Amino acid sequence: MAGRVAVQVDEALLRSLTPAVIGILVRRGADFAAAEDAVQGSLLEALRVWPDAPPRDPKPWLVKVAWRKFIDATRADASRRRREERVEAEPSPGAGGATDDTLQLYFLCAHPSLTPASAVALTLRAVGGLTTRQIAQAYLVPEATMAQRISRAKRTVADVRFDQNGDVATVVRVLYLVFNEGYSGDVDLAAEAIRLTRQLTTLTDHPEVAGLLALMLLHHARRAARTRPDGSLVPLVDQDRSRWDTALIAEGVDVLQTALARDRLGEFQAQAAIAALHADAPRAEETDWVQIVEWYDELVRLTDSPIARLNRAVAVGEADGPQAGLRALVGLDTALPRYTAVSAYLHERSGDLATAARLYVDAAAAASNLAERDHLTRQAARLNAALQG
Repeated sequence: MAGRVAVQVDEALLRSLTPAVIGILVRRGADFAAAEDAVQGSLLEALRVWPDAPPRDPKPWLVKVAWRKFIDATRADASRRRREERVEAEPSPGAGGATDDTLQLYFLCAHPSLTPASAVALTLRAVGGLTTRQIAQAYLVPEATMAQRISRAKRTVADVRFDQNGDVATVVRVLYLVFNEGYSGDVDLAAEAIRLTRQLTTLTDHPEVAGLLALMLLHHARRAARTRPDGSLVPLVDQDRSRWDTALIAEGVDVLQTALARDRLGEFQAQAAIAALHADAPRAEETDWVQIVEWYDELVRLTDSPIARLNRAVAVGEADGPQAGLRALVGLDTALPRYTAVSAYLHERSGDLATAARLYVDAAAAASNLAERDHLTRQAARLNAALQG
């Protein structure tokens, strides 16, 4: 008789089931850290066993294996003898309350007591189902460093009640941080953030979650046009718009319009509206900068963010001229990220090439990544060449 043909494990399915399985274990009495460890063990077991013996129903299989791993770990810990008596009997692996559990897990991983870096790491591990190695590679840090970060985060939330109401705004901000990390290693964090935000939209009826999803989709739609084959940056004005993903743009606009119709405006909806206006322009010169300035006014009203004011100055410079843009910079902290680059751009637009070239050099020296530094250096070289010519 022929042997069973091995099948490829659907790792995306495993990641999608992770938060619900953790939630079930916590409901049964496991503390968060122990539940998360047990579920990670069940995922590794699935990767080992499923290719030759795939289960009929993956979720109960994971619950059963994770629960047994939790019991084994509890038995091995002498300080938990009394808990062993409470968890000895194995309940049926039903999925009761899975949706609520997953939402509470989002809240727990974005708990205010965690630093942003710890909240992001814990979210990717517990909700995203990524391994410590994958997260470490994505953040370009040693695996041991990331393991310590995740362990500290789990200890911090160990005593937080799983049924406490969480703050959607904090969860949204953590997912936004994940998205902004983009891509490195073998994990595409931008795509992972979109996946998790899609999941969150099914769990909670909140317009800012929809606003964040729309913002992510609209930004992600431009990804292929953002860099050249050599890795150098392509500014928005120079991007080949035929390379933008029109399906993602259409989805993002649809999600945004639905959120805005609820008349509960938030900062991520405002940011998404700005991104939608950029996406709507067939050519850079057709961008509706006047309306973009109006949306930045809303964003500043909502957040009073210096970064929003800085970006607004760029929009004002496009809508009303570079001198107006420079006036909009007055009063902002010159140490703000990208302040010097914005000032250089506006000075160039105003015709002051010497000042712009000097500022581009200064901006390049302060750039946070190599691609941005190289782009700003090229801008300075271009202007210096023009001045010498």
